[in-house]
This record gives sequence, C-alpha cells and structure tokens, in this order.
Amino acid sequence: MEALLASFGLVFLAELGDKTMLLALGFATRYRPWPVLAGIAIAAFAVLGLSTLVGAALGAALPERVLAIGGGLLFLGFGVWTLWPEDEERMDGAEVRGSSVLLGVTVAFVLAEFGDKTMLATVALASTQAAVPTWLGAGLGMTAASGLAILVGAVLGARLPERAVRIVAGIAFLAFGVWFLVDGLTGA
Repeated sequence: MEALLASFGLVFLAELGDKTMLLALGFATRYRPWPVLAGIAIAAFAVLGLSTLVGAALGAALPERVLAIGGGLLFLGFGVWTLWPEDEERMDGAEVRGSSVLLGVTVAFVLAEFGDKTMLATVALASTQAAVPTWLGAGLGMTAASGLAILVGAVLGARLPERAVRIVAGIAFLAFGVWFLVDGLTGA
C-alpha cells in the first residue's frame, strides 16, 4: 500500500502543470471527456508499466536530445492538428469519432510521456518499491491529474467559442513544440 500511495502522490504532483496536462486540456476542449480520459488511462498504464519494468535501460537507450526533438515535432503536429478545421461529415458518426479520439489520445500520450519525468520518477520508485503497486499508483496518479485538466477543458469548452479555444490550444501546442525543438537542437 505504501508503494501505491507514494507513486500516486509523486506522479500526481509531477503531472500538475506538465505538458501532458496541456495535452489533456487541449483534447478535452475538442472532444467528449470519456474517450479522452480512457485514452490517457491506457497510455499512462502502458508507459508507466514499461518504465516500471525496463526504466533504467530505456532511459539509457534514448538520448535526451532525441526525445526533446521528437517531442517538439510531436507538439508542432498537435498544434497544426488542433488548428485544422474539423470536417463536419467525418464527425457525424459518434462511434467512429469516439474510437478515433481514443486511439489518437492514447498514441499522443504514449509519445508525449516517453522519456518524461513521470517515467523517470516511476523508474526510481520501482527500484526501491514493489513493482505492481508502484505501477498502479503511478498510472492512477497520472490519470487523476489528467482528469482535472479534462474537467477544466470541458468547462472551458462549454463556455467559450469552439474556434477561440481551438486557436488558443493550437498556439500553445505550437509554442511548446518550438520550445522543445530549440531545447533539443541546442542541447540547452
């Protein structure tokens, strides 16, 4: 129980204000909350499970600069995707929309979390705590923190014009993309 609570608390706090919260907020302003939360939970448990099992080796295999450049390109892609106008015909089928949102959110979060501080924190915890409770606590912590962002995104999305929210979220993604790219390319 101690490992579960420790990893939950550490990951929850680490995620507050993290790029994945911005990602959750952006998705939540655009899509229904449940597929977004489900995608985040799937990604959280997959990535944090992997980090629990092979964290130290994985961290050594992926240079920090490469992760920063990849993250920058990913966020630039999210920015363009967010700013791209929706195709109304494509949005008619709720089942297709929900499944494509689930898949998109899951992939986006797996890529965004790969090599992130949450992954590294889980590696550190798993090296001294039991693996399964550490994994469960970390996954629940990330899901809970992202749930807060989804709640904020859903409230903002309901009160603000969709176009304004899309533009602000897109610009934020682009800004983070540039920041990560510069960091990765300069090695700063």
